[in-house]
Amino acid sequence: MYEELNINGRVLDIMGSWISHFAAAPDELVVLGMNLTELQANPMATAVLAHDLNITPTLPFADNHFDDVVCAVSVDYLTQPIEVFADVQRILKPGGRLVCTFSNRCFPTKAIRGWLLATEAQRCNIVAQYFELSDGFAPATTENRTGTASGDPLYTVWSTAT
Repeated sequence: MYEELNINGRVLDIMGSWISHFAAAPDELVVLGMNLTELQANPMATAVLAHDLNITPTLPFADNHFDDVVCAVSVDYLTQPIEVFADVQRILKPGGRLVCTFSNRCFPTKAIRGWLLATEAQRCNIVAQYFELSDGFAPATTENRTGTASGDPLYTVWSTAT
């Protein structure tokens, strides 16, 4: 998905860990997450930052700083998603995208209750609503990226900063 969207340049991976899911690393990849040791083990990261978005939903970056932002398999853990999405919009350059990917797996003790009670289609709608309610994004694109592959499903919900 990242290749299809040509996610490159200065990229922020929010709620990241020891792996960023790129076939090839972007020119610059800042990985923001909660576990500094995991972040430092990420071979694609050009910079890392320990930051808990559930405690502080604002991002410590200047306006229009990033070309794109990705959030892989973690959107279900946000307790203040509207605030986080709005701040992501602030740090994106105009035309930049926020791309959220997720599956049907999660840590039930960490996911928000609404996520746990929702169907997979409803989860896609939840993320699309985050974009709508945070303002500053075009209508979200929702895709089931699973295809014919066996294993866990993969969903992508993304939008462009306006």
